[in-house]
Amino acid sequence: MLPYKSFTQAGASMDLYLLTFVVIGAAALTMAWLPTLFQKVPLSYSILFIVVGLFIYQLPLGLPDPDPLRKNDLVLRLSELCVIITLMGTGIKINRRLTWQNWRVPLRLVSWTMLLCIAGLVALAWYFLGMPLASAVLLAAALAPTDPVLAADVQVGPPSEEVEDHTRFSLTAEAGLNDGMAFPFTWLAIALAVAAQGEGEPNWLLHWLSYDVLYRVVVGVGVGFLIGKAIAYLIFKLPRKSALPETRDGFVAISTTLLVYGLTEFLHGYGFIAVFITGLTIKNSEKDTTYHREMHDFTDQIERMLVVVVLILFGGSLGHGLLDALTWQGALVGLSFIFLIRPLAGMVGLVGSGIKRSERWAISFFGIRGIGSIFYLSFAFAHAKFMNPDEIWAVAGFTILVSIIMHGILATPIMTYLDKRRGPNDLKVE
Repeated sequence: MLPYKSFTQAGASMDLYLLTFVVIGAAALTMAWLPTLFQKVPLSYSILFIVVGLFIYQLPLGLPDPDPLRKNDLVLRLSELCVIITLMGTGIKINRRLTWQNWRVPLRLVSWTMLLCIAGLVALAWYFLGMPLASAVLLAAALAPTDPVLAADVQVGPPSEEVEDHTRFSLTAEAGLNDGMAFPFTWLAIALAVAAQGEGEPNWLLHWLSYDVLYRVVVGVGVGFLIGKAIAYLIFKLPRKSALPETRDGFVAISTTLLVYGLTEFLHGYGFIAVFITGLTIKNSEKDTTYHREMHDFTDQIERMLVVVVLILFGGSLGHGLLDALTWQGALVGLSFIFLIRPLAGMVGLVGSGIKRSERWAISFFGIRGIGSIFYLSFAFAHAKFMNPDEIWAVAGFTILVSIIMHGILATPIMTYLDKRRGPNDLKVE
């Protein structure tokens, strides 16, 4: 017979387990209404859940520790799952055909703009904050990508045949591409950190260029395209040629996400790139079907559930000391990145794009930081030892918080303003 203490410990463990269910369930239930309620309100529901997390973690409820420094694996896996599911939905909902003319703007954003953002933030972190080069590169790699999860207010809507405006399409495509394109720089930060400790390969730079940049990107694009083609054939074409029944289940999108991500990572490619390319390939293989909407809606529902959990944990971590190591210099670096580096880098990257100035400013300004940044930091800290991790998390956490608040408030009025000024010529695509 178990002693009384064992029963009380088991009961406490079960209470915490059930309490976690109650908190997540109640918060996720509100997501059935909040996206619609907040559509015309100059406020993002992301802000609300951060406040909820900040509040409930001040109560003596015994909820799981939200601190990403101590619970790295929890934060890593939740943010990873949230991002890959979002990337699949992002790829499926883009309507534009894959041509150079249509995709020239997002390709500029994930090349010139991202490189300028990384270089600018590395310089600030290294010179102004005195961070070692590895830490500066990690901070820049984590904050450079536009987040695909929290940027819904400035992205295209569900799959449809309507023509997408330049601002929404560019930010959606950028968010889909650059989460994978920033990964090489996360690996660069890891390589620098390992080299600083006197470990790793002597020719680490060549290894990074050939393996982390070239090989991993090529594998990500190749696996994503091949699996996308295979799934599209299985869903759309094979039922017309054989007795295989058609499927209209939305969970196929989630199944495909896990399949392509796992397979790509097994091959040491970039799973983020592969998932997005798979979604794009499926969408472009069969445009005239409502099944894309079914798949997108299913990924969107799962994404909302995960976003609730991650944002509550982020809010809780803010109340548990995530920003304790933040200095006024670190805050200034975060503000400089949001209000100077990203907008200016965006405008430089879009020179000669043919898009009118108001649209270029909107695209450049709405480089929202978020859950992808949390993943990159968690991933890097799990693979190498970095100097001053508290300061890195503090600057990143502050930047993410300001980005969510500022962009969440300004997204609706700015997009409404652009919609009113937009003419037919602004929607032309090839």
